[in-house]
Amino acid sequence: MKPTILVVDDEPGVRSSLTGVLRDEGYNVESVPSGESCLDRVTRGAVDLILLDVWLPGMDGLATLARLRERQVDAQIVLISGHGNIESAVKAIKMGAFDFVEKPLSLDKTLLVVRNALRQQRLEAENRALRARVDRTQTMVGESQAMRQLRAQVAMAAPTNGRVLIYGENGTGKELVARTVHALSRRRTATFVEVNCAAIPEELIESELFGHLRGAFTGAVADRRGKFEVADGGTIFLDEIGDMSLKTQAKVLRVLQEQTMEPVGGTNRIKVDARVLAATNKDLQTEIRNGRFREDLYFRLNVIPISVPPLRDRYEDIPLLAEHFMAELAREYGRRVKRFDPGAFSLLQHYPWPGNVRELRNVIERLMIMVPGDSIAAEDLGFLEAGTPSRTPPAQVSSERMTLHEARDRFERDLILRTLADQQGNMSRTAEVLGVERSNLYRKMRAFGIAPSRRPEEEAV
Repeated sequence: MKPTILVVDDEPGVRSSLTGVLRDEGYNVESVPSGESCLDRVTRGAVDLILLDVWLPGMDGLATLARLRERQVDAQIVLISGHGNIESAVKAIKMGAFDFVEKPLSLDKTLLVVRNALRQQRLEAENRALRARVDRTQTMVGESQAMRQLRAQVAMAAPTNGRVLIYGENGTGKELVARTVHALSRRRTATFVEVNCAAIPEELIESELFGHLRGAFTGAVADRRGKFEVADGGTIFLDEIGDMSLKTQAKVLRVLQEQTMEPVGGTNRIKVDARVLAATNKDLQTEIRNGRFREDLYFRLNVIPISVPPLRDRYEDIPLLAEHFMAELAREYGRRVKRFDPGAFSLLQHYPWPGNVRELRNVIERLMIMVPGDSIAAEDLGFLEAGTPSRTPPAQVSSERMTLHEARDRFERDLILRTLADQQGNMSRTAEVLGVERSNLYRKMRAFGIAPSRRPEEEAV
């Protein structure tokens, strides 16, 4: 699709010449004589670039630019400036204009600025689309008590500058929690930098974190900024920090204490202001007792501890997560969303999920690719049954303390799910087997967050 350019100039000759030249270059071009008509035009449709004269009758170019920015118009803006008003053009740059061209207009320079501005506009549009996609996928899904508590902790921790230490098994979503803390913080417009401490070789971790100077070691052919410096003003996430060596731990501790760092091979100290979030799947207290983790670093990091629950402790969230991943993968693969029948949901909820949420997403991706129809039944999940060490319902394997009322609710919910699966989702037969009125069964299911897989008119007699 051709980019659309709007020329705003009160001189008919300038409008005519620019329109002709830009159309010859393959652009869609429109022109208007005033700031007011420019504002009117952008309300009627999107444009990619506005060439805006500084001197205009009525509302001048700077006032028009200010109004465009107030309305959050996404178009790039290039000022057309006379020789005597370069100062105004510079002011416009500070207000958010992309660049300016000076009268009398140079054809080559004008076309170069136009190409650069359109390239920038395209990059910004792609970035907005990518951010929107990331925002959709980076969502903390779940309505269980454990997830409500986790979201509350994140909401309290995020607006502060306090360091956060995130605990959880592999695959529970520790990185997602860290990204959510950053997204809700005052630093959300700055950089989020992730460092996987377990994936970087010991001999390279210091260079990765603190940077290095050219010639500092074999292979250091150029200066390199460290992750702490890149995260200046933003957030650095140290994932699996329990795998970091004691030597590197000492240097990280110094950065946290002094807010400065020294690149490998350098002597000058660099000031850094990065909020530190860390995560681990290890018991750091045990690591401290065994001499593998520094206690002083632990106390520096553990200002706000957040624990991410394993999936087996939030089994009631599994249907929501499965449907979330199914919708996400359908968009990614360009396919229709597949529905889960109650038997499939029941099997998913009774599987222990040693790989947690990451394993669940992989399973849903497998189902999206390999199941040919539009619905997923329990038999499509036979590969899970083969790998299940125990088919004991979650209420029996969980070691958590619960009240008698909570235990009864969990037993009732599991019984309803199993009976629905046995009756292929038929509500009438399920109510009959359970010995309750159908209306009472619907009420129970709503209370437990169980959605019927069939509409009433689909019920078999």
